Amino acid sequence: MNADDYCYDLATGRGADFRYSLLGQPILQRQTLAAVQAFYLETSRIPQECHDPGVARAKLDWWRTELDHLFAGAPEHPITQALQPRLATFNLPEEYFREILDGVAMDLDYDAYPGFTELTLYLHRHGSIPALLAADITGYQDRRATPRFAHEAGVLLQLFDLLYQVRDHAQHGHFYLPEAEMQRFGVGPGDLLAAQTTERVRQLFVFQAERIHDYYRRALDFLPIADRPAQSHLLIRVELAMALLAEMAGEGYRLLEQRTKLTPLRKLWLAWRWRRRYRQSAVAE
Repeated sequence: MNADDYCYDLATGRGADFRYSLLGQPILQRQTLAAVQAFYLETSRIPQECHDPGVARAKLDWWRTELDHLFAGAPEHPITQALQPRLATFNLPEEYFREILDGVAMDLDYDAYPGFTELTLYLHRHGSIPALLAADITGYQDRRATPRFAHEAGVLLQLFDLLYQVRDHAQHGHFYLPEAEMQRFGVGPGDLLAAQTTERVRQLFVFQAERIHDYYRRALDFLPIADRPAQSHLLIRVELAMALLAEMAGEGYRLLEQRTKLTPLRKLWLAWRWRRRYRQSAVAE
């Protein structure tokens, strides 16, 4: 298996929406997007896979050193080997990759956040930075508005992930829904470990979903129509998340009892439809 295959398999595994967001992307962009996503996934799973915090920090330090090797032109890992020849092509900033690792470190340092303000740095590092890298890879014309779209879209995707995996995170001792908001709805950490979504918990989830909708509206407002075809990768990921959020709402946000999913065929159809729609809207403009 070569480096690109390693990255693609990791980035698109387990029915990931990411697979469908690559629809129609030129091969060089597709390979680079997969490499960036693989870097994020490989590093972000360190806190879950390493039960010993010392081992986790050692692995994170190894990746920091590997970034030194990457930007010195001598990478050792398949992911960084896939990234290295594309860094200059897409002008990918070293500091973005280091911020991703700083975000991973936050999972080792914090298991809860007092309020949404305290959570924003986490959302920036885990959501906006990967989205900004993706936007740079697929390209855009508006140097001011489109990065703002990517920033909002990245936060949206991360907020959705934190809501969708709320019970899994709680089982690993992490509570990403702000404590102040949990208290507002009368929800404690133990409620997120239960096998039943109470009305108080459901209202908390509805509140989180409303915030995701707010980010969705802002993201689309920022994105110029002329840049929509180039940004179809991020747009498809956002739209698939919103489609799944709608399914979750229709089922009463019963996130503690079940795992709502979209079928692969539906994901493929939705991705194709949205990609076609965004391209047509740019032509019409």
